[in-house]
Amino acid sequence: MKLDMEQVVALLKGDTQSAKVVPPSGYTATLTLFTSGAMAFLVVFALALSLATGRLADRWSSELARSSTVRISAPAGQMDAQTRAAAEVLRTTPGVAQARVLSHDEQKALLAPWFGPDLPIDSLPIPQLIEVIEDGDGYDVEGLRLRLSAEAPGAVLDDHTRWRKPLVKAADRLRSLGLFSILLITLATGAMITLAANAALAANKQVIRVLRLVGAQDTYIAQAFVRRFTLRALTGAIAGSVLGMIAMLLLPSASTAGGFLTGLGFQGWHWLWPFIIPPFAAGVAFWATRAAALRSLREQT
Repeated sequence: MKLDMEQVVALLKGDTQSAKVVPPSGYTATLTLFTSGAMAFLVVFALALSLATGRLADRWSSELARSSTVRISAPAGQMDAQTRAAAEVLRTTPGVAQARVLSHDEQKALLAPWFGPDLPIDSLPIPQLIEVIEDGDGYDVEGLRLRLSAEAPGAVLDDHTRWRKPLVKAADRLRSLGLFSILLITLATGAMITLAANAALAANKQVIRVLRLVGAQDTYIAQAFVRRFTLRALTGAIAGSVLGMIAMLLLPSASTAGGFLTGLGFQGWHWLWPFIIPPFAAGVAFWATRAAALRSLREQT
């Protein structure tokens, strides 16, 4: 049954007499407020997870797709010569926009998170790394590997494809999991509000019977329950969304050093998404209560 404009106006305006059908307090009111608030709070975090993993997947896909690394492992006496040879091969390779030999300090910084800042890099047989950035057209990976093996036998090309795809796939799955969680939360909210509405209808069975005797239509009676439960859900969702946004603000800000765990909050215009949660929760409550009320009233006929 479609919702026409008159029903919307009646829902917003309310009716003093019909509103008395629904008890203003009690466990149904508490259940509806708590459920909508808790679910809205969880939706804020599910949204943040989905948006953060989406940003992460896009960043990994765009950045790692254009970068690769040449690793040179050779005896100490041949390291410099093979490094120069590999750099020359990269410089003359079509599709390579930039090839930069990493300094000892840069390689030490890369290893610091695993081995600490005091790693004696000069005394360890650590391979020399060359950072390779490709242009828009890209380069021939197999052809470059063959040239490197001929000019610098100790050079190994890693185009990041081996581990980039699993990372992007994992991020995409996390984003899908967040969206699926929102769907489950929505269904759970509708189910809980349906139970609360059925309990209120059962508790007011005698009042409903009297209203019918004086000529009240089922749509008039259902409207009272729909309005009360919709406003309760809206109130609870507003409180839950505000608490969720405050929790997001208290999280550490996004940083390169912190990586994914410090980028879970909303960024930019994504802060507008939580404001959609309260009206969405109210819509779920409206349809769940309306369906439950009309079904229950038909059964009581």
